[in-house]
Amino acid sequence: MYCIGLISGTSVDGIDAALVEITGTGIELQVKLIAEETFPYPIELREQILAVCGGQSLSMAEFAELDDAIATQFALAAQKIQTGNPPAQLIGSHGQTVFHRPPFLEERENQSKIGYSLQLGRGEVIANLTGIPTVYNFRAADIAAGGQGAPMVSKVDACLLSHPTLYRCVQNIGGIGNVTYLPARQQNDWEESVCGWDTGPGNALLDLAVSKLTGGRQTFDKDGNWAAQGMPAQELIERWLAHDFFQQSPPKSTGRELFSEAYLDTCWQEAQIHQLSEADWLATLTEFTVASIVHSYRTFLPRMPDEVLLCGGGSRNRYLKRRLEEKLAGKAKVLTTDEVGISADAKEAIAFAVLAYWRFCCSFPGNLVQVTGAKQPTLLGEIHLPITT
Repeated sequence: MYCIGLISGTSVDGIDAALVEITGTGIELQVKLIAEETFPYPIELREQILAVCGGQSLSMAEFAELDDAIATQFALAAQKIQTGNPPAQLIGSHGQTVFHRPPFLEERENQSKIGYSLQLGRGEVIANLTGIPTVYNFRAADIAAGGQGAPMVSKVDACLLSHPTLYRCVQNIGGIGNVTYLPARQQNDWEESVCGWDTGPGNALLDLAVSKLTGGRQTFDKDGNWAAQGMPAQELIERWLAHDFFQQSPPKSTGRELFSEAYLDTCWQEAQIHQLSEADWLATLTEFTVASIVHSYRTFLPRMPDEVLLCGGGSRNRYLKRRLEEKLAGKAKVLTTDEVGISADAKEAIAFAVLAYWRFCCSFPGNLVQVTGAKQPTLLGEIHLPITT
């Protein structure tokens, strides 16, 4: 089956689209990438999404218009990725996350509260604009089962990137970082031993800082060249790593609700006594991402991996990658997923094509309970069929 995967992550860079050919069933799948592309949002729409993620209020009418506008852009991406390629038979769309609240304990009531996560870009709109069955709203079923609803792609990582003899970490660095730990397949209980969680900020704080420093003329530090000219303030990084999130045991997830513009402003105020240059500031934020990943591995992994496979936008940040290599020197080899046969830019989009295939064609649960904390394996995603005349 030819399937399209669509996602826009917490960096809100644009819509990542992947057209793939999928064969097989369950965990034993073969996936061939046919085409991949990122379709940027119109500037005004991106700014509105970022404002909403930052807490801007909307009327219900404005909310509906935003939801429809995002769905329309996702549908256009699905249509464009098929140009000159085989027509797709299924779409899996993660949509655009604008709010994510993990489950928590309400201390006053001593009662557990289920999580809440909102992705805009309705699947029914995508299905009817494209004429293609669409699976959407993947997080909801896992959250209803008591899970975090994140990370969502760990089972796909296990399917596509596990190795017979090597222990691997698949480290996505989008706006937020997340990891999937993959034991060697030769281990008897390898699938049950897969684990994963959100590691903390990926590019979110760094991108916000670059935008502030340049008055919006730049939205990211290309290749990490700016940060590479600075010197990180280690005292600040150690202070930031003392935050409760980094001490919390998995399962755990986070988002822009924590690592927000307000959080960055607090970090900036704390940095003033260090008299950092602009390059020092960006080097410190980059090092914070690196340090949060390494801290997470050393604190929560059952063992250090043989390989770390990077994907997402942060995998293209050469300075960040080099710092991670240096921090893990002698512990793990740092690669990108490109080097083991899966596009680092398209991996998340590929994952949602696979999740849609599992839901639509196989009725195969897409979550891993040890990753999300859900009480049971669950079918992920709602199926929307196009209206036929």
